[in-house]
Amino acid sequence: MARSSRGEKGKDRSLRRKVATRSPRRTVLVYCEGARTEVDYLKALKSEPAVREVASVDIQIDEDTHGYAPLTLVTAAAEARERANGEDGEIDEVWCIFDVEQPQNHPNLKKAVALARDRSVQVAVSNPCFELWLALHFQDQTAPIASKAADGLRRTLDGSQNKGVDGYKYMSRRDEAARRARLLTTKHKRDGTKFPNDNPSSGMYRLLEAVERPTEDST
Repeated sequence: MARSSRGEKGKDRSLRRKVATRSPRRTVLVYCEGARTEVDYLKALKSEPAVREVASVDIQIDEDTHGYAPLTLVTAAAEARERANGEDGEIDEVWCIFDVEQPQNHPNLKKAVALARDRSVQVAVSNPCFELWLALHFQDQTAPIASKAADGLRRTLDGSQNKGVDGYKYMSRRDEAARRARLLTTKHKRDGTKFPNDNPSSGMYRLLEAVERPTEDST
């Protein structure tokens, strides 16, 4: 369940890059709605050579915003983006990962996405939930699906028994998941299906592209 207000912990934390011991790195700050599944996945992703070395990206997971509803999450991320700009731009990109949820959508989804666009925050939205993105590592999913069913499908496919995941199980399959997610995006565009009615879909492939294949201007 999403918390309705932000805590004070970490509110004014400095976003300055730590003193480098090797070549300069791009820093991506990620805000997650989920406290376990998304974090487990991201921690595995940040340890991958393609992220750790090839793209020179240092993913920082904000530990203070887990459980926030999308609009509150994006607001926190936008504030972090502004603080980073005030500290000589030492955070290169700020991302939010959140769900739509089905059958009952999160409130203020369109407002959250609009705010992110206006405040230079990138979003990776999964519809209905992050578990759909995980399921795409194993198989196609083209029919609409509810959040509970997506979680059950994910557990069947990866064999896990609880909310958390072994993120390392997914890493060798992430290119296939990205391919399937792109095809879903293409399908929704072709069908004229607009957010937040684009179930199933996931923008997580965009985050993977950002950290594994950054543009020359961002390195």
